[in-house]
Amino acid sequence: MADLKKVELLAPAGDLEGIRTAVKYGADAIYCGGPFMQLRAGKVAFSEEALKEAADHIHAHGKKLYVTVNCFANNDEIPLLGDYAKRLQEIGIDAIIVSDLGAIAEIKEKCPEMEIHVSTQANCMNYKAAEVYYNMGASRVVLARELSIEKIAHLRAKAPKDLQLEAFVHGSMCMSYSGRCLLSAYLAGKSGNRGECKQSCRWNYYLMEEKRPGEYFQLIEDEKGSGILSSKDLCAIDFLDELADAGVVSFKIEGRMRTPYSIGTAVNAYRMRMDGSAPLQQIRRELDTSSHRPFCSGFYYGDPNAVQPDTGDYIRDWLYIGNAAGPVENGRVRVLTRNHFQVGDVVEYVTPGHPGRPFTVTSIQAEDGTPMDRSKTPMQLVTINAPDDLQEGDILRRPND
Repeated sequence: MADLKKVELLAPAGDLEGIRTAVKYGADAIYCGGPFMQLRAGKVAFSEEALKEAADHIHAHGKKLYVTVNCFANNDEIPLLGDYAKRLQEIGIDAIIVSDLGAIAEIKEKCPEMEIHVSTQANCMNYKAAEVYYNMGASRVVLARELSIEKIAHLRAKAPKDLQLEAFVHGSMCMSYSGRCLLSAYLAGKSGNRGECKQSCRWNYYLMEEKRPGEYFQLIEDEKGSGILSSKDLCAIDFLDELADAGVVSFKIEGRMRTPYSIGTAVNAYRMRMDGSAPLQQIRRELDTSSHRPFCSGFYYGDPNAVQPDTGDYIRDWLYIGNAAGPVENGRVRVLTRNHFQVGDVVEYVTPGHPGRPFTVTSIQAEDGTPMDRSKTPMQLVTINAPDDLQEGDILRRPND
């Protein structure tokens, strides 16, 4: 059986707060988007200056930073890729994630020292494709999401031995083939293959018969509409050992547009699972404290029904109320708030390597020391009573009543 402690835990980040959160909770590497050809909305694109700050922070903690350059390139973008890759190399980026064949070729020609990871959008489904990417200079392939564990093992057995295999283990899944979707472009004029996806698959749809205009029929009996295109979320926490045994050396968490709370919760849970530091039942509960669609095993067991659309029952059982903005002093801690809470609430604090632990809020004070019954203003600094082992930066949450 593979040693999960030797597998890389790869986390997403959409800003510097996400970077710091992923590092704090135990990610071995972080991936994010830069200012050019990153396959997500512009609001999660790092400037080159921010990438330098991120790289310095990550490397100071002995971790790695990968940058996505995974849009499908237009003709006028190809000549820009070589210089961009060189600038990323000067910043200290450890690898770039690329999907376009022309982009891979251009980057390796102009910046041969840059490490290339082939994006899941490249749809690598077989060992021969993996070999082609390897011969082009790629050191890693992020496997197509449609592969089963059995097929991954077969690919691993026949692919070049020093080619690394990475696979998604947690987060949203696209109903289109490895994320190569035209729905957003068709309905909203924004292409998901250019980083502009409007999440059209998450919209609610109804069926209308051609000769009955204006009569709408629900495809799934639910008051919120139908979810025929909206996949359940992936969760592989129960079978990480099988993925590692099949040859996966990097477990990837989805979510560059997710909040630091979501990132921290997921990274902490998978870190505990990989280190064996908490019972599996407690780890599953941790994953349920972050908002998500119903979980499934994806295509890993070869069952396409596992990814059937969800019913619209988005799970939001817990509320992120803030982070500890400093250490505990004299039984109190400063909190940078995100959502409301009040005196009497039982909240949990999440320290790296531990499941959430509860305590009761008995006192809230404004910055000037004025007592408060409740905190209801986001991004406000307040002080509350706190356990002595609560650490700076720890996540605080409460049940979403």
